[in-house]
Amino acid sequence: GLLSRLQTSAPTVRTLSSSKSFSQNIPSCLWKLGRLNHVAIAVPDLEKAQSLYKDVLGAQVSETVALPEHGVYTVFVELGNTKLELLHPLGEKSPIASFLQKNKTGGMHHICIEVDDIKAAMTELKKKKIRILSEEPKIGAHGKPVIFLHPKDCHGVLVELEQA
Repeated sequence: GLLSRLQTSAPTVRTLSSSKSFSQNIPSCLWKLGRLNHVAIAVPDLEKAQSLYKDVLGAQVSETVALPEHGVYTVFVELGNTKLELLHPLGEKSPIASFLQKNKTGGMHHICIEVDDIKAAMTELKKKKIRILSEEPKIGAHGKPVIFLHPKDCHGVLVELEQA
């Protein structure tokens, strides 16, 4: 009857078993990827964005810092396990200005991941045909060397690597 039909039509569940651990399948590198440092959000109105996170959501929000070499104003929102970086254009040649022309209300701009050796990361990533958007690291918002990886090589995401 019904019970025998249910027993024969029940899906087979297969489990993945392997004698090797997952990490053994990853080639060893001269550098290591660390924690998520921040998620950057481009905003058309920095004061409104600061107010949302500080006054509405109750987060700890930094003062605005100008980074002329990157063409941005930055504000950091502390989240405990990571940060949000609010980005606003500084000057007409700001990469954030062109991003906001395409995304009028703002949006996620990039993610930042820490690395233990940015120079070794650059060397190895170039060998693996990952494009880096500058020849040398620049000093980022935290006063540490940073590089950006081309979004077309990172599944549509602009990735910033920061020296830990």
